[in-house]
Amino acid sequence: MRSAGNMDQWVERRIGTAAPRLRLFCFPYAGGGASIYRTWPDDLPRDVEVCAIQLPGRERRLSEPPLRSLQKAVEILVGVMRPYLDLPFALFGHSMGALLAYEVARLTQTTSRMEPQRLFVSGHRAPYMPSRKRNLHDLPHEEVIAEVKALNGTPAEVFEHEDLVDLIMPMLRGDLELVETYSHPDGPLLSCPIIAMGGTRDPDVLADELAGWRSVTSGSFKTMLFDGDHFYLNSARSSLLQAVQRELTTAAGRG
Repeated sequence: MRSAGNMDQWVERRIGTAAPRLRLFCFPYAGGGASIYRTWPDDLPRDVEVCAIQLPGRERRLSEPPLRSLQKAVEILVGVMRPYLDLPFALFGHSMGALLAYEVARLTQTTSRMEPQRLFVSGHRAPYMPSRKRNLHDLPHEEVIAEVKALNGTPAEVFEHEDLVDLIMPMLRGDLELVETYSHPDGPLLSCPIIAMGGTRDPDVLADELAGWRSVTSGSFKTMLFDGDHFYLNSARSSLLQAVQRELTTAAGRG
């Protein structure tokens, strides 16, 4: 996947040989970057252009300060994405990314009267539901590391290198603060279809918390569960991408 090369640092996409019919914007989980979605184009139709969002403070933007406010992040993202919305689009977000995708959909609806063909919200409870966990972003260093390890989404070898942990800690704290200070604002319902996805063994996001997303849209809604924990999108990658492909095919009226 490479940058579009002309507008911003925020969107990484692979320019393919087929003209895209739809763009799928993918938002990372806390502590993650655009590389999460680097191989997704290999398993989706060639006319679906995967556009991975690269937030500051990580990967090639490591030297930049991370964003700590979800509202501010969404305002920036909607402006950045606007030139790419000349085609039908869908949004996918996992964990922190689910909140980002949801609020981007809401602001895009309000400012541009456009909505995604599909909104995939993965690994996160409905946005109006309070967290059942304590806040982590202001905890001491060792406690933050212990909690991040327990999520099982970061390679264990990362934590063996203290210098690397120190390097990514500002980004981790920034992402955690962004999520933990989020409060669901009032506003109109979406009308786009929402697909809420989760892992069958995710202790932090229960099935009824996924089902709660039903109340934020007047459009169609379904939940999908995949074998795995909070990071099922790694262990159940093939099944997940098959499901995404089916939904996008249906959205295009081809299935």
